[in-house]
Amino acid sequence: MQVGEFLYEGKAKQIFATDDAKVVLIKYKDDATAFDGQKKGTIVNKGIINNRVSNLLFQLLEKEGIETHFIKQLNERDTLVKKLAIIPIEVVVRNVIAGSLSQRTGKAEGVELSEPVVELYYKNDELHDPMINEYHIRVMGWATTEQIQEMDRLAHEINAVLKQFYDSIGIILVDFKLEFGLYEGRVVLGDEISPDTCRLWDKVSLEKLDKDRFRRDMGKEAEAYQEVVKRIEAVLA
Repeated sequence: MQVGEFLYEGKAKQIFATDDAKVVLIKYKDDATAFDGQKKGTIVNKGIINNRVSNLLFQLLEKEGIETHFIKQLNERDTLVKKLAIIPIEVVVRNVIAGSLSQRTGKAEGVELSEPVVELYYKNDELHDPMINEYHIRVMGWATTEQIQEMDRLAHEINAVLKQFYDSIGIILVDFKLEFGLYEGRVVLGDEISPDTCRLWDKVSLEKLDKDRFRRDMGKEAEAYQEVVKRIEAVLA
């Protein structure tokens, strides 16, 4: 398959066209950002790790009947995926209180929720990704009622699979962000699932193994990411 023109560059990835109109190539970068791009830096080999972690988890989800955009990993940084019409909604699933949920509720980080909480955000850096609800989504025309319900259903299914898997490798899946798009009319999981988009804590030490290390200037970001991919590869590779 031939790689074509450059299409788009985000904070963590570049997107290229291919000679198949239904397929694009994702190239993962080492750039790290936080707070809507206000904080910038790099994490050594982050792109390589996130590409590998995402693709292994996408394949795990596919085996559980959840359609993703994953097609084929080409090399350490490049992966072929289905070209989705992205729905501009970030779907956040929370299992444990942390981050903004702690700030908004005044509850301490680390409190396990009695059931998963699903939150919806409008994907727009200039507006700082504001929290919205299904009424906003329908009225603004970002998705239909059926598509909203499907994203919610998939979010819960994905959470069940990933929470159980991470538990099996000694990691707590605290919370994570999902993005979906339309492919031939179907709602399909896209973007990535990685230490960039998930809060991951070691079950015993509660050590943070995700991008919070970068956000909070904790250091040892690369080591944390390497630990995540090492545990995942031990089971899925």
